[in-house]
Amino acid sequence: MNLIDGKALAERINEQTRVKINRLKERGITPGLAVVLVGDDPASIAYTRTKDRISKNLGFFSRKIDLGKETSQSELLKIVGELNADPAIHGILVQSPPPPHIDEERIVVAIDPAKDVDGFHPMNVGKLAIGDPTALVPCTPLGCQRLLLDSGIETSGAQVVIIGRSMLVGKPLALLLMRKGKGGDATVTVAHSRSRDLANVCRTADILVAAIGKPEFVRGEFVKEGAVVIDVGVNRVEGESSEKGYRITGDVAFEETASKARAITPVPGGVGPMTVAMLMVNTVTACEHQTGVTG
Repeated sequence: MNLIDGKALAERINEQTRVKINRLKERGITPGLAVVLVGDDPASIAYTRTKDRISKNLGFFSRKIDLGKETSQSELLKIVGELNADPAIHGILVQSPPPPHIDEERIVVAIDPAKDVDGFHPMNVGKLAIGDPTALVPCTPLGCQRLLLDSGIETSGAQVVIIGRSMLVGKPLALLLMRKGKGGDATVTVAHSRSRDLANVCRTADILVAAIGKPEFVRGEFVKEGAVVIDVGVNRVEGESSEKGYRITGDVAFEETASKARAITPVPGGVGPMTVAMLMVNTVTACEHQTGVTG
């Protein structure tokens, strides 16, 4: 069993991003990222803090905008509009999920597609679907693909099963892995909680991706010998056995699947760091597209 170290790969990618940023700065351009947080969700606060810290460390112009949970939809739309018009900002991210009174879909559509570094705007989703290389691709699927590529795992001709059909991971990852060329050309099955005989479907996979949001849902019986397992899940499981009173686990029961897998991502330290690294990559890409200057 080979442990796929997403943390180490993310660090290497961040160094490549730093080099690109320095080259852009030499030509008078500083890539700018704005991260907007609405409310006081502890996980969201931690995520936005990490994104802001890493972006500043890499040399971005970084704006972190913290808004109270009582912020109205119209106030948030006004801020998004201002960021769309700000030439110093090349990437905009509104942390998900927002408070319940905010219509997240309207916020996503309001972001300039050229600055949509999350890759959720319908225009970017459509570009991904038709194979347009200028699409800004959602960060977690892009991170999964990079993990496979940089680990030397061949996707061409591979049977891939993705458990989860969300627009965050499952659907865009299927589109990425089906694309022609490097990191693509896979035969992809998208399964979900309503799929019949799910374990049997999963056992057909050369590459199994778990993105269903249920802790340790994928058991040993789901994995065929020699498969590659990518665990996208991050779940907080309450329990007194940990000092914190909870533990973080993925969607995969690690111990019973790792013994069968050729390669597997851990949680934490697998897909998570890659998601943030690809956000930084997307922001540089967005800057290059907007300025016509390559780093």
